[in-house]
Amino acid sequence: MAGLKQNQQLKLLQKISPQQIQFIKLLQVPTVSLEARIKEEIEQNPALEDESDMNYSDAAPTSDDSPYQDSPNQDNDGKVVDNFESNDREVNIDEYLQADAYDYKTQLPSKHNDDDDDYEAPIIQMQSLYDVLMEQTAMLYFNDNEKIVSEHIIGNIDEDGYLRRPLKQIVSDLAFRQGISISLVEAQSVLSKIQELDPPGIAAQSLQECLILQLKRKEKTRPVELAIKILVDHFEDFTKKHFSKIRARLNINENMLKEVYNVITKLNPKPGDSQTIIKHEYIVPDFILTVEFSEIIIKLNSRNAPELRVSKQYYHMYKDYKGMEKSAKNEQVKDTLEFIKNKIDSAQWFIDALKQRQFTLLYTMQSIAGKQKEFFLSSGDARKLRPMILKDIADEIGMDISTVSRVANSKYVQTDFGIFPLKFFFTEGIETSDGMVSNREIKAELEEIIGNEDKKDPLSDDAITDMLNAKGYNIARRTVAKYREQLNISVARLRKEV
Repeated sequence: MAGLKQNQQLKLLQKISPQQIQFIKLLQVPTVSLEARIKEEIEQNPALEDESDMNYSDAAPTSDDSPYQDSPNQDNDGKVVDNFESNDREVNIDEYLQADAYDYKTQLPSKHNDDDDDYEAPIIQMQSLYDVLMEQTAMLYFNDNEKIVSEHIIGNIDEDGYLRRPLKQIVSDLAFRQGISISLVEAQSVLSKIQELDPPGIAAQSLQECLILQLKRKEKTRPVELAIKILVDHFEDFTKKHFSKIRARLNINENMLKEVYNVITKLNPKPGDSQTIIKHEYIVPDFILTVEFSEIIIKLNSRNAPELRVSKQYYHMYKDYKGMEKSAKNEQVKDTLEFIKNKIDSAQWFIDALKQRQFTLLYTMQSIAGKQKEFFLSSGDARKLRPMILKDIADEIGMDISTVSRVANSKYVQTDFGIFPLKFFFTEGIETSDGMVSNREIKAELEEIIGNEDKKDPLSDDAITDMLNAKGYNIARRTVAKYREQLNISVARLRKEV
């Protein structure tokens, strides 16, 4: 009998807990969408409550001895650590009860005083179909490849809302142009998720598919079900108005066919119509930044982050069933106790994730403001922007680059001189005789040069390049042309005036 061989293998695996996934998803949600996300969680978990909806007399006392304080995770050197404190622990219910712990809530104020003059009315911005869809995909969980595929698919959707380019060609484009290998099945899976976005019928590859996608969103009534069947099985007959054939094949009367016809004709054949998609959107800033006596002060805009707590009623239920568990050897009691405990755990994890989100946003913004201090102190002079990339912020605050990227995406900061997307502060660097400068500084110089030129004899890109080089900016002509195009400035011959 051959001897059994035994050996040991050491493997390093990285696993993300459900709580970390919850935090990551919350982190990338913009403030304007956070309120809806919180309401959804409250509806799904009865153990989670919005304290602002409670009567004052019902509010539980708070405790300064709470094991969870509103402070960031730090290492021994005081550096912020990108972790999630409650991930690897089990929520201790007795600990809650002993501490009178109904103070597990977000501490940032959700209401406004009369003194809150810092909050300006949101501004209005025009939003394209592409922007609408990309904003919604931020709520979907895509891996890196799927995210690129989704961007490519959305970029190929025309103004009517259709994906005219065959999916097979999109897969080929990604393989040849970006070196991304993805199967047709995987691409179809991404497309299916995009087709679940609003407006209904978006990203359809034909009129037939567009109408069917819209019908699948409707309440499943008899006319709707018949409408789907007609579009799936009898689309050609319907378009040619062979109604007698359809009635015979489906065995329905004329009145029912009229109802079905009305359902179909009320659908939108062009879901991407610019008149229905390009709309006024209010930008709700995530941060309020002010300057007082040369000191930068940053506050989180917490209007859409209500104070949350774990339900007091659920605590009492837990205590009651905990007492019954010992005396009543009943499986139903154990199951109920486990259900209540899971709901309390889930509520606490959500509160922890929400608080961690606030701290991560705040510390990231503080780091950005520190590196771009001259810009904010100069009231928004683009020449004062320093070159900065995601890694610079990630290294400083001790977080992963992907975390910083999620913070920078779809987040805005309100200042005394305007509202800026966080991505505005991340810029490339250009080498000069005095070191590195931001490409935004170059663009500002370029705009000034073109603004002061003789319109009867405008400057060529070569002439502008020479002028920038004379100022110490080591820049090539093709870069000047690229920046000019990014600024939507025409070539010299088109800028010429009589």
